[in-house]
Amino acid sequence: MSERAAPFYCPYCGDEDLRPNEQGHGAWECAACNRAFQLKFLGLLTRGLQHNDAGGDEI
Repeated sequence: MSERAAPFYCPYCGDEDLRPNEQGHGAWECAACNRAFQLKFLGLLTRGLQHNDAGGDEI
């Protein structure tokens, strides 16, 4: 398991110039749009995958 997952792009402007923010774990800042944001894992869903009759997985 990795130590920390890093975002690939800013959720606001889509730029890739991201740096960790000093606010704490999961906090990032975008140099392009000058915004700071935080990522947080909420947990696993209890329902899991639901299979449909067509043979694929329904999300």
